[in-house]
Amino acid sequence: MKETAMATKSSPDIGIKEEDLKSINAGLGQALADTFTLYLKTQGYHWNVTGPHFRSLHLMLEEQYNALFLAADDLAERMRALGVEAPGSMAEMLELATLKDHEPASDAMTMVKNLQRDHEAIAAAIRPLSEAADEAGDGATADLYNGRLDFHEETAWMLRAFAS
Repeated sequence: MKETAMATKSSPDIGIKEEDLKSINAGLGQALADTFTLYLKTQGYHWNVTGPHFRSLHLMLEEQYNALFLAADDLAERMRALGVEAPGSMAEMLELATLKDHEPASDAMTMVKNLQRDHEAIAAAIRPLSEAADEAGDGATADLYNGRLDFHEETAWMLRAFAS
């Protein structure tokens, strides 16, 4: 996990150790950056998809990027609740993200497979973050992560089904 440059403004007194808060916020920063990166990639594919399945894929990608946009907001607001500033620029997002931010594809199935891979990667990255948050006594962040896991795993499944 990449270290964030976000300084703690004022640590909340909510029963979570300072070192745990720092680790939790670093994980949230990475999850936010990956979510925002995937949001942009999904939106771009939505705009540029062509082919015989255009309409169904165009609509499915719209649903996905709308959900990713809302998820990015939830992750950023959780960081704020835990006392740090959320990344707010493309430079910060790209520094923290583990996903590739730009993968042009002219073929719809390549787009689908790229997105499937990215949803699976985010799910794999979030799973240990959820466990760590839970172990630190931060059930709210663990619950947020578990909701994200459900979304990414289900979306990966739908994309796999579409591509098969």
